[in-house]
Amino acid sequence: MPLRRLTVLCVLLGILIFGCLMWRDFSFRRHFSEASVPAINKQPVAFANHTFDPATPPADMPPLASGETAECDSEFLSNASVRGESRETYATHATVTITQIRMTLQLNINIWVPTGVTQHVIEHEEGHRQISEYYYQAADKVAERIAATYLGKPVEITGADLGAESSKMLQQMAADITDEYKRELNPGPAQLLYDTITDHGRNEVVVKNAVAHALKNVAVESPQPAINPGN
Repeated sequence: MPLRRLTVLCVLLGILIFGCLMWRDFSFRRHFSEASVPAINKQPVAFANHTFDPATPPADMPPLASGETAECDSEFLSNASVRGESRETYATHATVTITQIRMTLQLNINIWVPTGVTQHVIEHEEGHRQISEYYYQAADKVAERIAATYLGKPVEITGADLGAESSKMLQQMAADITDEYKRELNPGPAQLLYDTITDHGRNEVVVKNAVAHALKNVAVESPQPAINPGN
């Protein structure tokens, strides 16, 4: 083959290989760009009222705290799934870039009051419900902000089975995200402050005022550290 024709063939082959690599990189970047916003699915609040006989409380009712006659049980649930693109550097080394995060958020509220309870006690438990629902209003923003810090993050993995190591790492990251979400949402201090203001429903403080005061002043008056869910 003439040298000139061989040179042209090599150049064309080089352009073809370069173009394939560029297209692969472009496809990856476009795929990452399309999934670069966390997908947050915030379910509606699930609420239920229950009455019970204090002498024989139902088995599925959470135990009452000492001195309590009724309770509002708020359960904040979160489930995260994380996906990534893996690029192997060696047989036992790879870099996984986080490309997609999905989270499902739920809030289940159950109010348990004994039969024949006064309206004042019912209103007190409703105050706890209002505080939980206030924090849940911003739950999707909290989850999205946390998840966004993980997107695009490169993580180095090593091991004989890179597929298994990648799955393990992604599962651990999903657990870390949900743990961070729970820490930041943190309605506990506001609930404790509300109970302090109302003496657990035993005084005559108006529930509406107590809820408003607890939400407004939790950062400075609560014995526990609080995080503003709007931040």
